[in-house]
Amino acid sequence: MRIEFAGALYHVTSRGDGREDIFLDDADRELFLEVLEEVGERFNWTLHAYCLMDNHYHLLLETPDSNLAKGMRHLNGVYTQRFNRKHKRVGHVFQGRYKAIIVQKQTYLLELARYIVLNPVRARMVRAARDWPWSSYRATATMAATPPWLATDWILSAFSDKRSAAIERYKAFIAEGKNQPALWEQLKNQIYLGTDAFVEKMQTKKPEKQDLSEIPLSQRRAMAKALEHYAAKGSSRDEAIANAYNSGAYSMKEIGNHFGLHYSRVSRIIAHQRKVKES
Repeated sequence: MRIEFAGALYHVTSRGDGREDIFLDDADRELFLEVLEEVGERFNWTLHAYCLMDNHYHLLLETPDSNLAKGMRHLNGVYTQRFNRKHKRVGHVFQGRYKAIIVQKQTYLLELARYIVLNPVRARMVRAARDWPWSSYRATATMAATPPWLATDWILSAFSDKRSAAIERYKAFIAEGKNQPALWEQLKNQIYLGTDAFVEKMQTKKPEKQDLSEIPLSQRRAMAKALEHYAAKGSSRDEAIANAYNSGAYSMKEIGNHFGLHYSRVSRIIAHQRKVKES
């Protein structure tokens, strides 16, 4: 049963089908982050931390609009479409449903942020978190540019009001976490990470009905049609653009390149078409 509410904080993981890799190369990881950015913008998510491994990923995200399931369907479904198209394959990429844990912000935000970026270290893929380029650590530690879709201020503000001091304390906090015990011993009812009072409060919220809609249908679709198909079938250019994007197979940049538009213009067109459809 899924519990969703405005402002909920989740630790989300999703694994490859049959434990197979969901990223075959760094270009796949770039592709996933591109989709994640689109999903974050579309569903108004706030992403605090992430880590992309080989056969799974971790996200620490907040949902101001109570829409985790919808966003996850889009994230895993669209990535599946683009991954399959890129590698000329069909079928599942992810293993069934994602796993989401509801997190008590004040108590476990920092611990989970640390756990997530230390995944490659615990797996002995690298010696330190800074050595893995596919997590939020380097951006939070200002060792790399911070993408616009990643929120680092909330985590850093927990260490100091002064940014420079906060960054140094964050680095030390991560380094001290290598030998910390796993958080999952404190997990309650398999979906809560928080105090007893927090769990009791969460249990008063009405859970969503479980249904098959949480399994991305796009994982079972055939390979997407070519962009020329959408251009020819759409009653207008803007409708063709929206249909191509909604297929899940193409990024805004790819669509923009085909139609001779900047991806920011494509984004506005898609948003407008969505409003027209909903009105």
